[in-house]
Amino acid sequence: MFTGIVTDIGEVVGLSPTAQGQLHRLRIACRYDRATIADGASIACNGVCLTVVASGTEGDRTWFDVDAAAETLGMTTAKYWKVGTKLNLERALKIGDELGGHIVAGHADGTATVIIADELPGMFKVGLRVPRALARFIAPKSSVTLDGVSLTVNEVDDTTFTVLIIPHTLEVTIIPGWHVGREVNLEVDLMARYAARLTEMK
Repeated sequence: MFTGIVTDIGEVVGLSPTAQGQLHRLRIACRYDRATIADGASIACNGVCLTVVASGTEGDRTWFDVDAAAETLGMTTAKYWKVGTKLNLERALKIGDELGGHIVAGHADGTATVIIADELPGMFKVGLRVPRALARFIAPKSSVTLDGVSLTVNEVDDTTFTVLIIPHTLEVTIIPGWHVGREVNLEVDLMARYAARLTEMK
């Protein structure tokens, strides 16, 4: 589990697709202490929970390897990642850690497309369009996770919604690189998903 509070910005420094294109092994450089990364650990990369299969150091940077399988490549922006791509990173939540965002599983439900990217005084306004199947989970003042960042929904209109980004979040995430037309990973609020399922069962 995660909280949607980004703790580092990583960079893809290696990519090894299989011959069948069904699995990508990614090497991601970060500033985490190598001694704290164990094989099998979970790290959210742009909101996608991936399992560490190897780690090490090169120069003054730590690196870790993860595998992105076919479903991840099909449902998320991982299919677009390449050497040089920057990623929001978050380590898995530990018992006793501060829950600063909201409960995030790291299981992206799909992608949202940026349709507005406006700089406002002291703020950055982002508008996004989502598939209709996911739009029903998004409500004003609810939480969403976009590229691994916990954000509060501002306005909702059918299949579009907006979020407002504060300067601190802009400083510690890759959000300043978002532009109109860009796809970002979307995870809807877990409580909304369960509530919708309970309603369907009735």
